Amino acid sequence: MASSSVGQEKYRSFLSEEVKNTKWRFGVPNYDVVNKLFEEGRTKIWLPGSLEEKVQNFVKTWEMEFFHKIDPDEFKSIDPKKFTFSVNGGKALNLEEIGKLGGGYNPLLQTSLPEKLRVYNPDEETAASSHKVFTTTFPRGFALEILQVYTGPPVMVYKFRHWGYMEGPFKGHAPTGDIIELFGIAIFEVDEQMRAVKVEFFYDPGQLLGGLLKGTSLDGSSAEEPSSSCPVLRSTG
Repeated sequence: MASSSVGQEKYRSFLSEEVKNTKWRFGVPNYDVVNKLFEEGRTKIWLPGSLEEKVQNFVKTWEMEFFHKIDPDEFKSIDPKKFTFSVNGGKALNLEEIGKLGGGYNPLLQTSLPEKLRVYNPDEETAASSHKVFTTTFPRGFALEILQVYTGPPVMVYKFRHWGYMEGPFKGHAPTGDIIELFGIAIFEVDEQMRAVKVEFFYDPGQLLGGLLKGTSLDGSSAEEPSSSCPVLRSTG
């Protein structure tokens, strides 16, 4: 959810360093618009230098690299040799396995639902198509804030909030302009160099996908409320 130019980034490390030599998936990301959304909509303002601010900025940096950098050897917030990722207690995936899922939002939205009931089918999406879907739906981005930090490094446990405004269509459903919020818990295990070696997310994807189906169907049919109200989505395995 970023354009292709960059200035001095306030919340993400490494983005202003040697960007021309970095291999970017969608061009150099620019977070000016989503940073504005974050600053206008956040519910917590952490003191500079506090544990909460450090964790929040680390997670934003991790997301930037995870979504936008192509070459794992260029990751600075991730140990590419040891890194694993899981959702809701499912199978822990390494970077190679994540790449086979298509990257982008696909590892986050893996599901055990039958294909005909899938609002968003990660099996049919690539990193590029996934990126296009969500940047179209959320033209101002999908902001992140840390609501509470339970433990600090080397095992960071925190509660988070993601939010954005559905100002574009999603999978045949018209934009509503409504705020879409997603809450959850995450566990980040880091090494001595503050690189993530293990990441676990726990959240209900139905908070995201259900809200995106409230708009009128663009083909004139009724909205598919049943498929979004209780999506039994599971791990990235």
